[in-house]
Amino acid sequence: MINVWAIDKDIALKLLLLELVRLYGENTLALKTREQNRQAVELCLPDDPATSAYVYTFAQNPGCYGIDLRYPISEHNIIGENENLSLDRTLEIIAIHLFS
Repeated sequence: MINVWAIDKDIALKLLLLELVRLYGENTLALKTREQNRQAVELCLPDDPATSAYVYTFAQNPGCYGIDLRYPISEHNIIGENENLSLDRTLEIIAIHLFS
């Protein structure tokens, strides 16, 4: 289990992570540890790390998120098409991408 407040990420990402825990419970999603940018996280299911959602707040309007969708076959990745999204829309995309 990770303490969301202890990780070095900006507040908007911490709020997103807390909302994900509220919606899906603890230990449902994993953080890919290779991401060192404090304005980005890469999320996946623990048993499917090849499919992930890279969520970022850099280069976004205040309070907004960008999200890149990554697949096992890199040609299918969706990069740079989902930007300046609300928290609700970001959560919806994560739900569809990782849980359906």
